[in-house]
Amino acid sequence: MSALLEKIASSQKAALEAMAQANQAQDLEKARVDFLGAKGQLTELTRAVGTLPPEERPQAGQAANVALKAVKAAHQEAVARLAKAQTQKAALDVTLPGRRRPIGHQHLIGRVMTEICEIFERLGFSVVEGPEVETDYYNFEALNFPADHPSRDMQESLFVGDKLLLRTHTSPVQIRTMEQRKPPVWVVAPGKTYRRDDDITHSPMFHQVEGLVVDEGVTMADLKGVLSAFATSFFSPDTAIRLRPSFFPFTEPSAEVDIACVLCGGKGCRLCKGSGWLELLGSGMVDPALYNFVGYDPKKVSGFAFGLGVDRAAMLKYGLSNIRHLYEGDLRFLEQF
Repeated sequence: MSALLEKIASSQKAALEAMAQANQAQDLEKARVDFLGAKGQLTELTRAVGTLPPEERPQAGQAANVALKAVKAAHQEAVARLAKAQTQKAALDVTLPGRRRPIGHQHLIGRVMTEICEIFERLGFSVVEGPEVETDYYNFEALNFPADHPSRDMQESLFVGDKLLLRTHTSPVQIRTMEQRKPPVWVVAPGKTYRRDDDITHSPMFHQVEGLVVDEGVTMADLKGVLSAFATSFFSPDTAIRLRPSFFPFTEPSAEVDIACVLCGGKGCRLCKGSGWLELLGSGMVDPALYNFVGYDPKKVSGFAFGLGVDRAAMLKYGLSNIRHLYEGDLRFLEQF
């Protein structure tokens, strides 16, 4: 038995040295096969324990198990050591080609909002902004909304406190601007807005660009001319518009503005439901009652206002069927733009 114990001890020592000296994966694998493989030295010596007399087997078996455990542990340590060395080598190898990082791009909503504002800036407007959390005064009262107007109900607007709410439009920015400036005023107010509305064409959080012009001698013809110039710049040079009578608390007279269908060009199709027209925005002449809130003289100045849904404009321009595509973050959709 003493001869077998000596062989086990000698094989263990040789295996540990081989594992420690292995600097390449193939060297380590060769050492594993030589000592722990099916025909490896330690494997053969472990089998030889079974040939000993019964009274000698326990001591020899214990020695073989200790040797196997030590060599296997040394092998695992060597595997980790080589892996770490390989990682460090890769990290420090300055000759390797650089890893190109994917470059993002502007979201479709931001892109369309920027384009809309740039068009109006070329028409002489300046961009103004205001808070998203508004007071009831700026969001409703100063815009001529009566106290019993449905939009002032908790079921329609997102209130965050007493007389405080997430703005339902960017029109409050127009009131704030008129408080700070004297005519002439030519501004557009882009930004996020919030309403209790959610379906394939509406989102509880959406974007608007609202415009305001107040000056001497401003008429409905000026409103139509500005909106026609916008439509031909944003959609296509041959885009026609029409104005339909409507009602808004802060404009009088008021008009809905339609554009010729972007799909059929006004001939009638599934998108426009055969009418040849698509609703684009709301507009009208500023109600003189608003001037009382900002200290303007309605006998000297007049003006017009309009409100454009950026999300809707994006859907019309790019043929989107569901507004949720703009907010779900699906890269397959976003990468198309």
